[in-house]
Amino acid sequence: MNNYLFPIFAVAFGVVLAFVFKQSKSMSTKLLLSFSGAFLLALTLFDLLPEVYEHLEGKITGLFIMSGILIQIILEFFSKGAEHGHIHIHKHATAFPWLLFISLCIHSFLEGFPIHQHNDMVYGVLIHKIPIATLITSYLFQSHFSKIQIVGFLVVFALMTPLGTLISNSVELIADYVYYINAVVIGIFFHISTIILFESSEGHKFNLSKLVVIVLGVFVAYLI
Repeated sequence: MNNYLFPIFAVAFGVVLAFVFKQSKSMSTKLLLSFSGAFLLALTLFDLLPEVYEHLEGKITGLFIMSGILIQIILEFFSKGAEHGHIHIHKHATAFPWLLFISLCIHSFLEGFPIHQHNDMVYGVLIHKIPIATLITSYLFQSHFSKIQIVGFLVVFALMTPLGTLISNSVELIADYVYYINAVVIGIFFHISTIILFESSEGHKFNLSKLVVIVLGVFVAYLI
Protein backbone atom coordinates (compact mmCIF):
# COMPACT_ATOMS: atom_id res chain seq x y z
CA MET A 1 0.00 0.00 0.00
CA ASN A 2 2.90 2.36 0.75
CA ASN A 3 3.99 1.99 -2.87
CA TYR A 4 0.84 3.86 -3.84
CA LEU A 5 0.57 6.27 -0.91
CA PHE A 6 4.17 7.46 -0.53
CA PRO A 7 4.27 9.43 -3.82
CA ILE A 8 1.00 11.12 -2.83
CA PHE A 9 2.37 11.90 0.64
CA ALA A 10 5.49 13.36 -1.02
CA VAL A 11 3.45 15.86 -3.03
CA ALA A 12 1.32 16.74 0.01
CA PHE A 13 4.46 17.30 2.10
CA GLY A 14 5.95 19.38 -0.69
CA VAL A 15 2.86 21.60 -0.66
CA VAL A 16 3.28 22.09 3.09
CA LEU A 17 6.94 23.00 2.65
CA ALA A 18 5.98 25.55 0.01
CA PHE A 19 3.96 27.38 2.66
CA VAL A 20 6.74 27.11 5.24
CA PHE A 21 9.45 28.38 2.90
CA LYS A 22 7.90 31.39 1.23
CA GLN A 23 10.76 31.87 -1.24
CA SER A 24 10.40 29.72 -4.32
CA LYS A 25 13.95 28.39 -4.06
CA SER A 26 15.31 28.80 -0.54
CA MET A 27 18.62 27.34 0.61
CA SER A 28 16.82 24.49 2.37
CA THR A 29 14.92 23.60 -0.79
CA LYS A 30 18.13 23.60 -2.83
CA LEU A 31 19.87 21.30 -0.37
CA LEU A 32 16.87 18.99 -0.28
CA LEU A 33 16.96 18.92 -4.07
CA SER A 34 20.66 17.98 -4.01
CA PHE A 35 20.00 15.24 -1.45
CA SER A 36 17.15 13.88 -3.56
CA GLY A 37 19.33 13.81 -6.68
CA ALA A 38 22.11 11.88 -4.93
CA PHE A 39 19.66 9.55 -3.21
CA LEU A 40 17.75 8.79 -6.42
CA LEU A 41 20.90 8.21 -8.46
CA ALA A 42 22.48 5.96 -5.82
CA LEU A 43 19.30 3.95 -5.31
CA THR A 44 18.99 3.50 -9.08
CA LEU A 45 22.55 2.18 -9.23
CA PHE A 46 22.22 -0.02 -6.15
CA ASP A 47 18.76 -1.45 -6.77
CA LEU A 48 17.14 -0.87 -10.14
CA LEU A 49 20.09 -1.10 -12.56
CA PRO A 50 21.37 -4.54 -11.44
CA GLU A 51 17.84 -5.94 -11.58
CA VAL A 52 17.33 -4.79 -15.17
CA TYR A 53 20.73 -6.07 -16.33
CA GLU A 54 19.92 -9.41 -14.70
CA HIS A 55 16.82 -9.88 -16.86
CA LEU A 56 17.84 -8.22 -20.15
CA GLU A 57 20.76 -8.53 -22.54
CA GLY A 58 23.42 -5.90 -21.86
CA LYS A 59 23.39 -3.98 -25.14
CA ILE A 60 19.60 -3.91 -25.29
CA THR A 61 19.51 -2.59 -21.74
CA GLY A 62 21.90 0.19 -22.65
CA LEU A 63 19.77 1.06 -25.69
CA PHE A 64 16.64 1.44 -23.58
CA ILE A 65 18.49 3.45 -20.93
CA MET A 66 19.68 5.84 -23.64
CA SER A 67 16.09 6.01 -24.91
CA GLY A 68 15.00 7.09 -21.44
CA ILE A 69 17.59 9.87 -21.44
CA LEU A 70 16.34 11.07 -24.82
CA ILE A 71 12.70 10.90 -23.70
CA GLN A 72 13.51 13.03 -20.67
CA ILE A 73 15.35 15.57 -22.85
CA ILE A 74 12.22 15.82 -25.03
CA LEU A 75 9.97 16.20 -21.98
CA GLU A 76 12.19 18.97 -20.66
CA PHE A 77 11.82 20.84 -23.93
CA PHE A 78 8.20 21.37 -22.87
CA SER A 79 8.59 21.45 -19.06
CA LYS A 80 11.73 23.65 -19.16
CA GLY A 81 13.41 21.42 -16.57
CA ALA A 82 10.72 21.34 -13.88
CA GLU A 83 11.60 17.71 -13.14
CA HIS A 84 14.89 18.83 -11.61
CA GLY A 85 13.80 22.09 -10.04
CA HIS A 86 13.74 24.62 -12.87
CA ILE A 87 10.22 26.04 -12.83
CA HIS A 88 9.41 28.75 -15.35
CA ILE A 89 5.90 30.07 -14.80
CA HIS A 90 5.34 33.77 -15.34
CA LYS A 91 3.75 35.34 -12.28
CA HIS A 92 1.24 37.24 -14.43
CA ALA A 93 0.35 34.31 -16.68
CA THR A 94 -3.33 33.46 -16.86
CA ALA A 95 -3.27 30.66 -19.45
CA PHE A 96 -2.98 27.22 -17.86
CA PRO A 97 0.53 25.74 -18.50
CA TRP A 98 -0.63 22.65 -20.35
CA LEU A 99 2.79 21.72 -21.74
CA LEU A 100 4.35 21.83 -18.28
CA PHE A 101 1.42 19.89 -16.83
CA ILE A 102 1.45 17.14 -19.48
CA SER A 103 5.25 16.77 -19.38
CA LEU A 104 5.30 16.45 -15.59
CA CYS A 105 2.43 13.96 -15.68
CA ILE A 106 4.22 11.76 -18.24
CA HIS A 107 7.40 11.90 -16.17
CA SER A 108 5.52 11.04 -12.96
CA PHE A 109 3.59 8.25 -14.67
CA LEU A 110 6.75 6.58 -15.96
CA GLU A 111 8.60 6.82 -12.65
CA GLY A 112 5.82 4.78 -11.06
CA PHE A 113 6.62 1.66 -13.12
CA PRO A 114 9.72 0.48 -11.22
CA ILE A 115 7.85 0.66 -7.92
CA HIS A 116 6.50 -2.72 -6.93
CA GLN A 117 6.31 -4.87 -3.82
CA HIS A 118 9.61 -5.18 -1.91
CA ASN A 119 11.24 -2.57 -4.15
CA ASP A 120 13.01 0.32 -2.42
CA MET A 121 12.63 2.60 -5.44
CA VAL A 122 9.50 4.03 -3.83
CA TYR A 123 11.78 5.82 -1.36
CA GLY A 124 13.80 7.32 -4.20
CA VAL A 125 10.65 8.61 -5.86
CA LEU A 126 9.37 9.85 -2.49
CA ILE A 127 12.49 11.91 -1.79
CA HIS A 128 12.65 13.14 -5.40
CA LYS A 129 9.05 14.39 -5.49
CA ILE A 130 9.16 16.43 -2.26
CA PRO A 131 11.40 19.30 -3.44
CA ILE A 132 9.87 19.26 -6.92
CA ALA A 133 6.36 19.52 -5.46
CA THR A 134 7.57 22.32 -3.19
CA LEU A 135 8.93 24.35 -6.10
CA ILE A 136 5.92 23.70 -8.33
CA THR A 137 3.52 24.73 -5.57
CA SER A 138 5.49 27.90 -4.83
CA TYR A 139 5.39 29.01 -8.44
CA LEU A 140 1.76 28.06 -8.91
CA PHE A 141 0.71 30.20 -5.96
CA GLN A 142 2.74 33.10 -7.34
CA SER A 143 0.82 32.86 -10.60
CA HIS A 144 -2.65 34.17 -11.40
CA PHE A 145 -4.17 30.72 -11.91
CA SER A 146 -7.43 29.95 -10.13
CA LYS A 147 -7.44 27.84 -7.00
CA ILE A 148 -9.33 25.12 -8.86
CA GLN A 149 -6.63 24.99 -11.53
CA ILE A 150 -3.85 24.87 -8.95
CA VAL A 151 -5.51 22.15 -6.88
CA GLY A 152 -6.33 20.17 -10.02
CA PHE A 153 -2.73 20.44 -11.21
CA LEU A 154 -1.35 19.16 -7.90
CA VAL A 155 -3.92 16.38 -7.44
CA VAL A 156 -3.40 14.90 -10.91
CA PHE A 157 0.38 15.30 -10.56
CA ALA A 158 0.23 13.40 -7.24
CA LEU A 159 -1.87 10.56 -8.70
CA MET A 160 0.18 9.91 -11.84
CA THR A 161 2.97 7.95 -10.11
CA PRO A 162 0.58 5.59 -8.26
CA LEU A 163 -1.27 5.14 -11.56
CA GLY A 164 1.95 4.02 -13.23
CA THR A 165 2.61 1.60 -10.37
CA LEU A 166 -0.93 0.22 -10.56
CA ILE A 167 -0.73 -0.39 -14.30
CA SER A 168 2.71 -2.02 -14.07
CA ASN A 169 1.44 -4.40 -11.38
CA SER A 170 -2.01 -5.23 -12.75
CA VAL A 171 -1.88 -5.15 -16.57
CA GLU A 172 -0.60 -8.49 -17.84
CA LEU A 173 0.56 -7.09 -21.18
CA ILE A 174 2.69 -4.49 -19.40
CA ALA A 175 4.20 -7.15 -17.12
CA ASP A 176 5.82 -8.79 -20.14
CA TYR A 177 7.74 -5.61 -20.89
CA VAL A 178 8.28 -4.23 -17.39
CA TYR A 179 12.08 -4.54 -17.47
CA TYR A 180 12.28 -2.70 -20.78
CA ILE A 181 10.17 0.09 -19.31
CA ASN A 182 12.30 0.08 -16.16
CA ALA A 183 15.40 0.51 -18.32
CA VAL A 184 13.79 3.58 -19.89
CA VAL A 185 13.02 4.92 -16.41
CA ILE A 186 16.65 4.35 -15.39
CA GLY A 187 17.66 6.68 -18.21
CA ILE A 188 15.15 9.25 -16.99
CA PHE A 189 16.47 8.98 -13.42
CA PHE A 190 20.06 9.22 -14.63
CA HIS A 191 19.35 12.40 -16.54
CA ILE A 192 17.43 14.30 -13.88
CA SER A 193 19.67 13.24 -10.98
CA THR A 194 22.91 14.15 -12.74
CA ILE A 195 21.47 17.51 -13.80
CA ILE A 196 20.62 18.19 -10.16
CA LEU A 197 24.07 17.14 -8.94
CA PHE A 198 26.21 18.89 -11.53
CA GLU A 199 24.38 22.15 -12.14
CA SER A 200 26.15 25.26 -10.90
CA SER A 201 26.08 26.13 -7.20
CA GLU A 202 25.81 29.52 -5.59
CA GLY A 203 28.75 30.39 -3.35
CA HIS A 204 31.41 28.43 -1.50
CA LYS A 205 29.27 27.78 1.56
CA PHE A 206 26.55 26.18 -0.52
CA ASN A 207 29.14 24.05 -2.31
CA LEU A 208 30.28 22.59 1.01
CA SER A 209 26.72 22.05 2.20
CA LYS A 210 25.83 20.51 -1.12
CA LEU A 211 28.75 18.06 -0.88
CA VAL A 212 27.64 17.01 2.60
CA VAL A 213 24.03 16.33 1.57
CA ILE A 214 25.16 14.47 -1.57
CA VAL A 215 27.36 12.15 0.49
CA LEU A 216 24.52 11.72 2.96
CA GLY A 217 22.11 10.88 0.15
CA VAL A 218 24.42 8.17 -1.19
CA PHE A 219 25.02 6.79 2.31
CA VAL A 220 21.31 6.57 3.15
CA ALA A 221 20.59 4.87 -0.20
CA TYR A 222 23.31 2.33 0.52
CA LEU A 223 21.78 1.49 3.91
CA ILE A 224 18.31 0.78 2.48
